[in-house]
Amino acid sequence: TSGKRVENRQQEVSEFSRQLKLLAKELHVPVVAISQLNRSPEQRADKKPMLSDLRESGSIEQDADVVILLHRDDLYDPQNRQGEADLMVVKHRNGPTKKIPIASLLHFAKFADMAPKYTIPQERIVKDD
Repeated sequence: TSGKRVENRQQEVSEFSRQLKLLAKELHVPVVAISQLNRSPEQRADKKPMLSDLRESGSIEQDADVVILLHRDDLYDPQNRQGEADLMVVKHRNGPTKKIPIASLLHFAKFADMAPKYTIPQERIVKDD
């Protein structure tokens, strides 16, 4: 635990979050923390996680400079966007929030950049006359 007597899990998570933020500032390094989500996304029709879904504490969303959530549509509908996922930047203290599509290579337990979609320029298309 955090070394202090904490009365409940929410206070404990808040203390960890605060200490990680202080450590990052003191050492001038990025610190990556991983958090579980609560069950709220399961109750929504689109199942997409939101910043408020971080489990146990609002202090995580308050202390974090960047929060990135992972979402896979095919987890709920196997026919929808198979092999794809989204990195959802839902908080960025010094930048924009956005959704980044990525390849989901689950057989390798890996995520990767999406292959660029290539379109053939019209002038290179040979038409049969």
